[in-house]
Amino acid sequence: MGGLDGQILGPKETHMVFYLQDWETDNATSVPVAGTNGTLSSVLNFGTIMVVDDAVTEGPDRQSKQVGRAQGIYVNLALDGSDLHLLFSVVFTNEKYNGSTLEIQGADRFFLKYREVSVVAGTGLFRYARGHAVLETVYLDLPTLNAVIKFNVTVHHY
Repeated sequence: MGGLDGQILGPKETHMVFYLQDWETDNATSVPVAGTNGTLSSVLNFGTIMVVDDAVTEGPDRQSKQVGRAQGIYVNLALDGSDLHLLFSVVFTNEKYNGSTLEIQGADRFFLKYREVSVVAGTGLFRYARGHAVLETVYLDLPTLNAVIKFNVTVHHY
């Protein structure tokens, strides 16, 4: 990319860690909207579609400082219920990245300790973003399906 003075502007690399607070009870931030049992479907069942508006925080505690929201959908796409497809925007609200977004997409084999998804786009400070995020479940309560997921993100952008 050329600047106004003809200089070549190269990509930047940003590393960040944040936590996605995915709660299906106690002020739910993710809800089923379709599945084999309609809106009573569980995220653990093949074919369930969840809509999310999850808090993104600095730390794993639900009361940690919020830095944004993860807004979008995930779908259980494995016949045995063990795999989600994530598709959401991380909309930053913190001072440093306020108004910028990262688009996250990929397979989340949530019973694995670590898994990787793609950063496929971005806006604002993350314009033309490409990268990846390593996910780690730091809290999972199977009876309530409440979870906290750590995202360790590396992104290249202009």
